[in-house]
Amino acid sequence: MVNPLMYVFRPKVTEEFEFSDTELDALGSETKAKINKVFGHSLAIRELDSGSDNSTELEISNLGAPHYDVERFGISFVASPRHADVLLVTGAVTLNMAKAVLKTYEAMPSPKFVIAVGDDACNGGIYKGSYAVLGGVDKILPVDIKIPGNPPSPKEILRGIFALVKNKENEN
Repeated sequence: MVNPLMYVFRPKVTEEFEFSDTELDALGSETKAKINKVFGHSLAIRELDSGSDNSTELEISNLGAPHYDVERFGISFVASPRHADVLLVTGAVTLNMAKAVLKTYEAMPSPKFVIAVGDDACNGGIYKGSYAVLGGVDKILPVDIKIPGNPPSPKEILRGIFALVKNKENEN
């Protein structure tokens, strides 16, 4: 017969798991320092799905999860474009969403920046050439940074955000 107490007192599997990611921490702390220098406050991002397959949205939502936790680096996601510094667009722009994308961009205060995330947003991706798709975001908005991948990992998205901040720092 098995003693149930042996399951209580044996070493747990998660005790050996390391949650720290030194590359992410280094990138994040450097991003935070540059965000404070360039923007003078945290970086507010409005995410907009313009017709995607939701794979990129899953990776973006991971940025707020405990492992990545981008809020500790001064990056926050906001519900209103009126509070956003950056518009993070995912998905190819469909004909039905083109007007909504433009209205969202126009509602943002200046200076405003656009990041295209994923192959669909960069160039139309698998939907390129479809009768219902205009193409990538750059067909209707000025895009500052393109982050390719289907989907790009959360680290790649964070690197893209860092590249935008670094570009703006070099312009000043």
